[in-house]
Amino acid sequence: MISINKRAVVLSSGGLDSTTVMAIAKHEGFELYSLSFHYGQRHSFELEAARKMAEVFGVQEHMVINIDLKKIGGSALTDDIEVPKDGTEESMAAEIPVTYVPARNTIFLAYALAWAEVLQSSDIFIGVNAIDYSGYPDCRPEYIEAFQRMANLATKAGVQGTSQIKIHTPLINMTKAQIIQKGIKLGIDYALTHSCYDPSSQGLACGRCDSCIVRLKGFKAAGIKDPIKYA
Repeated sequence: MISINKRAVVLSSGGLDSTTVMAIAKHEGFELYSLSFHYGQRHSFELEAARKMAEVFGVQEHMVINIDLKKIGGSALTDDIEVPKDGTEESMAAEIPVTYVPARNTIFLAYALAWAEVLQSSDIFIGVNAIDYSGYPDCRPEYIEAFQRMANLATKAGVQGTSQIKIHTPLINMTKAQIIQKGIKLGIDYALTHSCYDPSSQGLACGRCDSCIVRLKGFKAAGIKDPIKYA
């Protein structure tokens, strides 16, 4: 039987990164509790991918929380704003893109922290990456470090000193190719994942948004064919 202190909350979007993080957490011996969000994202097909991955990894519980971030808007993923297509590495790195969802990781991590408290878990896993990513401010190491400090000031266990929350970011310094190679070694079937920001009505990836471009570049650099279908 797995010890209660080996429970981990894993943020799961059904994408390449979060799925790899889930595989890493399982490989490290954690009992998995996956957490996904229906937040009004245009690419809600990812939730079906997250459900499938929860089944594949045999998570103890898969929770989907509804948050209407469309009411706030301000992002191409939640508002009536066109998703950028056919960008270059230079254009993606030039500024924070319009696909950034205001405070999304802060909101997601806050929910993960609350669930971790209830589960008496000290471990939260998130698939942020500071190398092959789209320039989101809430994917940087300094942000994660700041949230972890806050978490241990804001929780009962942290204040009482019975345990310390750890935000695990095993992919933060890896290239997309390295992430894919790691996942393949752990037996991940990436055909079940979803990364596209602007999929077709059938859920097929567009192949042209920033997320698709970074994904395709990663598979090419890894010397592996991307197994998903593109429109």
